[in-house]
Amino acid sequence: MEPAIRIENLTKIFYKNKVFKKEETRAVVDLSLEVQPGEVFGFLGPNGAGKSTTIKVLMRILFPTSGKAWILGREISDPEARRSVGFLPENPYFYDYLTAEEFLWLNGRLYGLGGDNLKTRINYLLDFVGLQDHAKTRLRKFSKGMLQRIGLAQALINDPELVILDEPTSGLDPLGRRMVLDLIRKLKEQGKTVFFSTHILPDVEAVSDSVAIIIQGKLRKTGKLSELLETSDRYRVRFMKVADEKILKRIEHIANTTVQHSEDVYMAEVSARSLYNVIDLIRLGKGRLLTVEPHRRTLEELFLEEVEVMERTTEEQETVETQVETSVETEEPVEQQQKQEEDVQS
Repeated sequence: MEPAIRIENLTKIFYKNKVFKKEETRAVVDLSLEVQPGEVFGFLGPNGAGKSTTIKVLMRILFPTSGKAWILGREISDPEARRSVGFLPENPYFYDYLTAEEFLWLNGRLYGLGGDNLKTRINYLLDFVGLQDHAKTRLRKFSKGMLQRIGLAQALINDPELVILDEPTSGLDPLGRRMVLDLIRKLKEQGKTVFFSTHILPDVEAVSDSVAIIIQGKLRKTGKLSELLETSDRYRVRFMKVADEKILKRIEHIANTTVQHSEDVYMAEVSARSLYNVIDLIRLGKGRLLTVEPHRRTLEELFLEEVEVMERTTEEQETVETQVETSVETEEPVEQQQKQEEDVQS
């Protein structure tokens, strides 16, 4: 089956001086990923990671420096590729003097819709996003959450196969976020493909089938969420307080972690290799073992691991570049001195 979105080796570079192409900023670097039909795909990364740039390239708001991308089997250079796409940008602009009904009518006309079909579609969408009681209300009176929902309604006016949402829950309160996430779940139930960017980890875990983690413009991880968060080789051990404090210190030393506790119940996260040694120490200290559970990695842990790896890699690269520049600077005076000595001898 053809992917809903396919990106191959996408790079986007911004130049401060477009003529001489100096002082470049690599917003997206050699990005490749696929989004399958019917899935909710979370595009995750910190602020400034390249998420919005990638989406703008897909929507042809920006042009790629290199690489290719396809939407619903068509190259993004083909205007027909976006006919069955609904899009909500991160910071949408609304004509706030229009009512919700008028705003959706305007967007429907831009897609060539009209008549009773458009009226029916508008009524359906207002009900779908929970704004049917505000059809005649001007947008300037809408809250942030209401504007986000009417923005989502306009993204669905053409009944798209693919919905692309850029930071759809950013800036919303918990209730507003939950309502938007519920709408994303409903779109999945309808068989639509949803590709959304965010830096809010719980939102991705709540609704996504697959994820991609992008950091500093580079893809770090991608795949099914369930597979990325599969059980690790660590275990959480809960036990009642042991009699000897020295035993706790030994457990912390073996587990290479701090033993956490709440009243008389203690918890340590240990590797499979040290599990039985820790259990023996608990028994030696006359403690009572309560539970031993495999530790399932969270998306936050995975994300922070990738951020740390990327930061470490960047620091190492900067160190190497500095060393190279220093060696070049020290070599030049030596070469000049040698040339001067040769001139004197001649």
